[in-house]
Parts: sequence; structure tokens; C-alpha cells
Amino acid sequence: MRLPGRAGSLLAAAPLAFDPYPDRVVALVAKARIPTVYHQRYFVEAGGLMSYAPNLLDTWRRVATFVDRIIKGAQPGDLPIEQPTKFELVINLKTAKTLGLTIPQSLLQRADQVIE
Repeated sequence: MRLPGRAGSLLAAAPLAFDPYPDRVVALVAKARIPTVYHQRYFVEAGGLMSYAPNLLDTWRRVATFVDRIIKGAQPGDLPIEQPTKFELVINLKTAKTLGLTIPQSLLQRADQVIE
């Protein structure tokens, strides 16, 4: 049941300033009992409900190829702009249970990782 004037869910696309503090951010959201989708998996590993985000390891691998090209003489302005192509869905079932949520099987099957 959603109370008037109260958010039913939250998309936490937090600025980088919050990234070093996933435990604190997750604790504040958990206290409010708001189902939240985070911008990186480490918030889910800290107890958040779920995240859907670019795979950081894949992103850093792509960065390394650009650094290599620049070191070999390429001009940064001549390099193409890329967007992430590999995303991952991470779901924390323990948090879902705490919030009284049932995650649909179809979503669980699509998840790259399910934390139990």
C-alpha cells in the first residue's frame, strides 16, 4: 500500500560523491523502506534492492583501448564517442523479502546475478 505523498519507489542515479558510501546510502533508503534501483551493482552488494547499469569492468577495458590509441599517437578529438554496450542486472532477494516484494520469475531469469 502506498501512502499519499510518499514515493512508491526510487531510482537512485547518485552523483559520484555518493559512490564511496554505498553502505550509508543503502541504510538511509532501507530505513525509509523504499524499493530502489541503483546506478551500480556495489549498492546492491551493500544491501540495496537492484541495479541495472553498465558493466564497470567492460567499461574500463574500453577505456584502456582508448588510452593505448592515444599513447600510440591518436588525437583524442579524432576518437569516436562510445556508449556502454554491456549492462548488468543485479537483484538482492534478501532485500526484496525484507520489503515484502516478490520479484517476477521473468526478471530473475534475466538477472546477471541474484544475491540470496
